[in-house]
Amino acid sequence: MLVDSHCHLDFDDFDADRDAVLTRAKAAGVEMMVTISTKVTEAEKIIALAESDPALVCSVGIHPHEAGREPVTSAEQLVELARHEKVVGIGETGLDYFYEHSPRDAQQRNFRAHIAACRESRLPLIVHARDADEDTADILEDEMKQGDYPGLIHCFTAGPELARRALDIGFYISISGIATFKNATELRETIKAVPLERLLVETDAPFLAPVPHRGKRNEPSFVADTATMLAALKGVSTEELARVTTDNFFTLFSKAKRPGQAVETA
Repeated sequence: MLVDSHCHLDFDDFDADRDAVLTRAKAAGVEMMVTISTKVTEAEKIIALAESDPALVCSVGIHPHEAGREPVTSAEQLVELARHEKVVGIGETGLDYFYEHSPRDAQQRNFRAHIAACRESRLPLIVHARDADEDTADILEDEMKQGDYPGLIHCFTAGPELARRALDIGFYISISGIATFKNATELRETIKAVPLERLLVETDAPFLAPVPHRGKRNEPSFVADTATMLAALKGVSTEELARVTTDNFFTLFSKAKRPGQAVETA
């Protein structure tokens, strides 16, 4: 069994063949997929999609790109949305100073509100970090002093320092298809140092299809290719990699239940 811990199946990239995409994922051994929120104004849409298939769960939150455009959302509002049985995480949130589609102060306020929601709900924080490693780690550490909360850095592309600081506060690291790219040598070196017990796998579909699918639309079935690369990198069998990363997922996303188990309400 594999879990795609981060994908965007609500995006219109999948409108023409979403059912077929889910079928292919299940055929590849991907028995659970987390479809991730980028806009809190579309929470009902995300939740409805998650309700449509037993293999789907979801998050609620505001992507840093949308922090300046979405309505200001409090931790309390996020917690209320997260009471739905299919909502297993908060985000994605974080900081993106590469594109800066939203002002940095709006991104930071948004980030801290999501962290507060995680602290209250005990659902994991799903962090997006691009060209903002130091501020991301500083905020995560500062907020941890106010009370602990679970979380992960999704689609990890940073260097060893952010990985170290994230691991030190108990976070997990999620690996996407980027790690399979030929020019990702430094990233793979960083991943080698991350304990297997702190790793998850994801696609970030429809983006970032792994080798050998690079250049195509990404989809959850391709997480198997990232898992194969990751197993070789960590020196374990693909079966062991699948087992451990799946166990890690259900440890972190504790509200999600393995197939055949009921999902608990928050």
